[in-house]
Amino acid sequence: METGSGRKILIIEDETDVADLLALNLRKAGYKVATAADGARGLQKARDDGPDFIILDLMLPKMSGLEVCRILKSDTATAQIPILMLTAKAEEVDRIVGLEFGADDYVTKPFSPREVVLRIRAIFRRGEKPDESLSAGPVSIDLARHQVRVNSKVVHLTSLEFKLLRTLMQRRGRVQDRDRLLNEVWGYESVIDTRTVDTHVRRLREKLGKAGDAI
Repeated sequence: METGSGRKILIIEDETDVADLLALNLRKAGYKVATAADGARGLQKARDDGPDFIILDLMLPKMSGLEVCRILKSDTATAQIPILMLTAKAEEVDRIVGLEFGADDYVTKPFSPREVVLRIRAIFRRGEKPDESLSAGPVSIDLARHQVRVNSKVVHLTSLEFKLLRTLMQRRGRVQDRDRLLNEVWGYESVIDTRTVDTHVRRLREKLGKAGDAI
């Protein structure tokens, strides 16, 4: 069985029972756990402690989970930290916005703690790259270092932008439809009416500058 190998997970959740349940199961799975009960405190802990993973509730006091996600993913110091959002079933719009802000996955409440642990493991596995590189024109990817360069200059991408670019470069010359990308990059099992692929492609092109024309 896989273990957490001492990786640190930050839980940003204002419901004590939910935070305690998650913390108990994550510690059993071998992870180190820190918690924060509001968005502002959670953001500060994420910046100060540099966790390996963040579980983020959407409905938080002082600062919403969406705002916390937006700030973390727009900061190069924290953009690569995977984020799993906790959402209520009625908050589909917020969930989609959160994914477009760069969240890696979401779980709806009520949830199974075992499912959360499995999803975290899956996200960590997706982030484990072999020691190889990809290149296309002026764009190069160091998969082991999770680093993208354009004309030898480092370009900072969110984890989802990186996965999207990697997938497109691995399949260069082949058309990739939105549904397939949603399934393989975002992990959706069914079609969701969202423009998240278009949004991420647009942002990716902007960050790559002139090299973005290759997409």
